[in-house]
Amino acid sequence: MYRAAASRLRALKGRSSGRVPVRFASAAAVATSTSSSGGLFGWLTGSGSKASAPLEFPLAGVTLPPPLPDYVEPSKTKITTLPNGIKIASETSPNPAASIGLYVDCGSIYETPISFGATHLLERMAFKTTRNRSHLRVVREVEAIGGNVQASASREQMGYSFDALKTHVPEMVELLIDSVRNPVFLDWEVNEQLKKVKSEIAEISNNPHGFLLEIIHSAGYAGALANPLLAPESAINRLNGTILEEFVAENYTAPRMVLAATGVGHEELLSIAEPLLSDLSSVPRPEEPRSVYTGGDYRCQDMLQLLLVILLAWQRTHFALAFELPGGWHNEKDAMTLTVLQMLMGGGGSFSAGGPGKGMYSRLYLRVLNEYPQVQSFSAFSNIYNRTGLFGIQATTGSDFVPQAIDIAARELIAVATPGEVDQVQLDRAKQSTKSAILMNLESRMVAAEDAARQILTYGERKPVEHFLKTIDEVTPKDIASIAQKLLSSPLTMASYGDVIYVPSYDSVSSKFQKK
Repeated sequence: MYRAAASRLRALKGRSSGRVPVRFASAAAVATSTSSSGGLFGWLTGSGSKASAPLEFPLAGVTLPPPLPDYVEPSKTKITTLPNGIKIASETSPNPAASIGLYVDCGSIYETPISFGATHLLERMAFKTTRNRSHLRVVREVEAIGGNVQASASREQMGYSFDALKTHVPEMVELLIDSVRNPVFLDWEVNEQLKKVKSEIAEISNNPHGFLLEIIHSAGYAGALANPLLAPESAINRLNGTILEEFVAENYTAPRMVLAATGVGHEELLSIAEPLLSDLSSVPRPEEPRSVYTGGDYRCQDMLQLLLVILLAWQRTHFALAFELPGGWHNEKDAMTLTVLQMLMGGGGSFSAGGPGKGMYSRLYLRVLNEYPQVQSFSAFSNIYNRTGLFGIQATTGSDFVPQAIDIAARELIAVATPGEVDQVQLDRAKQSTKSAILMNLESRMVAAEDAARQILTYGERKPVEHFLKTIDEVTPKDIASIAQKLLSSPLTMASYGDVIYVPSYDSVSSKFQKK
């Protein structure tokens, strides 16, 4: 059925409009001058033209477009659920380009000890050889329409997206679905990508903050969220095409998939996608794997850092302190309050390549980075999932300053949990920054399509952006203190990397929060 539908869609590639849009004639094109003078730049200054057609009158034979309306109703997301459970969502856009994404409720939390690393490898295997196309043909077809394809993997969801001009929507949908539904995982392609995965793992030491955010999950959770998002080294020699095929067959089912698009009419998208997706297996959606937050401690002494200490007396330590937010995105009020709290605390690096001024009014910039030159970076972070979330502070400092830096981090977290410590001016600035970040991100058609798909996978619907903006507006200083108190009442998760010799014990750091 897929092949029959695909062949019909390929016939659409030959369609082209027979009408050529009329270009607007310029004044120069209809100039009635009888002589030209004015020197070399006369054409630019207009001094060489003695007479031209008046621009306030329409040209004969030229049809003017209708005037733009004073107000345009924002496009609403339309959703259709096919009989097998897959959801198709779209919203129109005046933009000449379209973005289409196929998102799957499947991430590293669904991996087992046998399939650890499958999500990471699947991200790298996206848009490779399928049953209907070689990898070369996929590349050539994307290039032919000037498109852009990409894949992303997270702990709870996988995403595949295609961005190109709207005139190529049929080809975009067909190639996207073919790449997700019909991969063949050739041995040589899998082995090639495994080498790249191995290189990524080897380079993680060059990104200490990313490493800490990964490790904080395995230290803080027991269960599914402790599964590594980056393929562990032990998995590289075990992963193969067969494991990927079994993982995809088990998890890429209709009730767990959403096809979302921006810049495409709903009926058009439905007519193209339904024949390609209607025969996808309708296996009941499994229960989401459980994760239990426990808190914990992880320390990694970087041997290269130790060598630099010996040779150059150059000591640096990276650490993170984190706490749990119960409920995650399903506790929407708390999740949005936590987002505002992260913006309120802010932070960053002691050196800004883009010049001073970015985020300089956040609490961590004013109270930490401006006050302590020993601190290289200091920032708040959050990771919110369907049923839980993490919030904390990560920092980089000289190893001899680590005890003081941890005291400072504890002080800042306790401060926002203290009623009256956050004034209304600070909170209003954080709320406005949060809203502007949301709205600016949604200006991207790719982000808009992704947001629609992920909301549908999480909530079963696409909530309007006004709903979230209203929730942000309703956040009060009391809400900030309340959410911070809830965070600090959970067990501490602590991770450190680099020269960890001077990092205080877990119990001594945890006790700083238990006293409050």
